[in-house]
Amino acid sequence: QLQLLESGGGLLQAGGPLSLSCAASGNIFDIFVMAWYRQPPGKQRELFATIISGSSPDYADYAKGRFTISRDSAKNTVYLQMDALKPEDTAVYYCNSNLRVSRLAPYKDYWGRGTQVAVSS
Repeated sequence: QLQLLESGGGLLQAGGPLSLSCAASGNIFDIFVMAWYRQPPGKQRELFATIISGSSPDYADYAKGRFTISRDSAKNTVYLQMDALKPEDTAVYYCNSNLRVSRLAPYKDYWGRGTQVAVSS
């Protein structure tokens, strides 16, 4: 069964760092895009970090300079290093992967269940 499993969320004080990881497992042929989304309380889910194999990462403006996305293609894992966290970074963080299960299969989006990050002031 194909799944994405996030880990690393938690409660921390403003200014601190936090690392998240997301491992994709199951019947995977290849992965095109891995990304991180977040959903703050009462708001819609938003894309803020994307990494495509062989390309430079892309970030939302508020993530530039504080967040770093990286990828280990051999492990089908994506990482997120967050520094200088702010209370407004409080959200459920979701991993997303655009992948295919065979050479002839179309690329499809898969989601993790999310991990809570809460930043106190």
